[in-house]
Amino acid sequence: MTDTFPLKYTRDDFRSDQVVRWCPGCGDYSILAQVQRMMPRICAETQTPRENVVFISGIGCSSRFPYYMDTYGFHSIHGRAPTLALGLKIARPEMQVWVITGDGDGLSIGGNHLVHAIRRNVDVKILLFNNRIYGLTKGQFSPTSEFGKKTKSSPYGVIAQPVNALGLALASRATFIARTLDTDAKHLQKTLLRAAHHRGTAFVEILQNCNIFNDGAFDNIKDRQVRDERLLFLEHDKPMRFGTGGSKVLVPSGAAHDDHFAAVSDAEANIDRALIHNEASENEGFMYALANMDYPEFPVPMGVLRAVEQATYEDLVEHQIEESKERLGPGDLQALLDAGECWTVD
Repeated sequence: MTDTFPLKYTRDDFRSDQVVRWCPGCGDYSILAQVQRMMPRICAETQTPRENVVFISGIGCSSRFPYYMDTYGFHSIHGRAPTLALGLKIARPEMQVWVITGDGDGLSIGGNHLVHAIRRNVDVKILLFNNRIYGLTKGQFSPTSEFGKKTKSSPYGVIAQPVNALGLALASRATFIARTLDTDAKHLQKTLLRAAHHRGTAFVEILQNCNIFNDGAFDNIKDRQVRDERLLFLEHDKPMRFGTGGSKVLVPSGAAHDDHFAAVSDAEANIDRALIHNEASENEGFMYALANMDYPEFPVPMGVLRAVEQATYEDLVEHQIEESKERLGPGDLQALLDAGECWTVD
């Protein structure tokens, strides 16, 4: 499709003239760079002119994102970015709408709005930056902070279980769910491209480091020395292999428990038993168990967990409108306003 798209953009076309104001070393810089780098390709492959691209954010460090993209954008209020995105997409379905949110903005005050945007399957792309901390307000625990974590607002340790973003998206019937890393440029780019091509709500969790208030939050799984053993990169229709050189594999833990599995060494000897990843699997128990895998018991899944086709909310709205017009006629707004008892005030 790229050869038929009349406009050829570069990364510079998506860089605004605003000074980027994040703490030096913040993972947000990497995410911004990859989004700017991928937008020319995304626009070409989806046949979307730049003036039809919009970024919408709430409140938080990540929510400065629209200022740094040379596109249309909204810096909205805390947790409400999905709501604005839904309204915009229904009113202007030709727009390519991206939501930028964080673990605090999206999973705390915005949790309700996020869930309902996902379940409606509006054609928007939601990028949730997860650093397991409130960065903008200087280091309080967030909905994804680990149990027992000591922060400024939990000096004796967090006593609530953390929200699993992928599990929440799965429970909300998301049609596209993925996870990636701020420091893995190639994987992040690949994931962004997959999300952009998905028609429906695409939910992407990006594990992102806050080097000021929660430095090294994900070092135990993403450091070069350990990542092969602790990350499982999902690929559709391929065995779930991980470890150095793909030396380990996930296998079912028993015939009676197809939503339970075990990690075993010697992948080659167990390849016939290996679990095959299916992005369109209808086995909800298995998918939920996969979404909730975590180190140290299991490797942490990365990549596209789920991708299925389903009618979008805006298409269904348009269908209802057209169906009503055929049955009742085009309608008359003034007649509707004048219906029933009316008073004239002189």
